[in-house]
Amino acid sequence: MSNTSDRDEGAAEEMGGKIKKGLGKLLGNEQMEAEGRAKEVRGKVQQEDAKAEERAQGALEQATGAIKNRVGKLIDNEQMAAEGKAKELKGEDRQKANQ
Repeated sequence: MSNTSDRDEGAAEEMGGKIKKGLGKLLGNEQMEAEGRAKEVRGKVQQEDAKAEERAQGALEQATGAIKNRVGKLIDNEQMAAEGKAKELKGEDRQKANQ
């Protein structure tokens, strides 16, 4: 499953949990409220897991891009250096987007 769908699924799980928790509270049903709270937490955890994986992929992308950029500069290959820099920046952006 992709990280985007994991995040979306986690957000839906969290929202469903909030609704169930609120309904349980409204009805005075402690079990329903507790189940809703647990579902909400599972959703938050799923979203954070997906974000952590994206940050790790971004860090790897940033590092490989930096290496390619430096190698391109060393061998005087402007295209390779530019591609490396682009990948490095893409990795940085991926990390920032998933904080």
